[in-house]
Amino acid sequence: MSAVSPRIALVHATALAVQPIQSAFQRLWPQAQRMNLLDDSLSVDHAAAAGHLTPAMKQRFVDLARYAQGTGCDAILFTCSAFGPAIEAAAQATGLPTLKPNEAMFEQALAGPTSGRALRLGLVATFQASIPSMSAELQQLAAARGVAIDLRCVFVAEAMDDLAQGRPADHHRKITQAARSLADCDAVMLAQFSMAAAAPEVQAQLPCPVLSSPDCAVLALKKTITHA
Repeated sequence: MSAVSPRIALVHATALAVQPIQSAFQRLWPQAQRMNLLDDSLSVDHAAAAGHLTPAMKQRFVDLARYAQGTGCDAILFTCSAFGPAIEAAAQATGLPTLKPNEAMFEQALAGPTSGRALRLGLVATFQASIPSMSAELQQLAAARGVAIDLRCVFVAEAMDDLAQGRPADHHRKITQAARSLADCDAVMLAQFSMAAAAPEVQAQLPCPVLSSPDCAVLALKKTITHA
């Protein structure tokens, strides 16, 4: 493995996540080689199973990770939220550095100053099924670090459809409007990779830091690989 130009596998459950993470790599770590794996049936099947991760679906994540490992990848980044336990199984199967989509963003949010009170965090999502698993993951990380948090989640209906149908301005506007209700938070997180392009507009309306998964994930991977 070369720390200068490692090979990173990017595993997607929706095509909408591809461009945001590519943009983040281009800006923050252009030397990294990227391989994209897309299985857009994962989100469909997850919804059909009423949000449950079946053993068969977990095995699909393991298979995708092993395929990436077989191509010589040095690390894997899953860009699809709502599949935390399946990603953990994939990481265990390969032993490669493996990052959940929002793991690095959560770590950054939890590092914020608290001034002796619970850390107020906002989570804005355009994929409703991701909220329960992401909330649980964040709560677990906070508990492991001894950080008390007050988490508020907001679902932005129809925004993902706007983006898929070529209306990014509507997508960004709806997210920004929804995020205004979180103005008193210490940090606001954009749950889906596909939301990253809306971050500047959201940040312009909020006094607290607005975090997006792609940027946080790329910087975390770069640090991990460089220090390996």
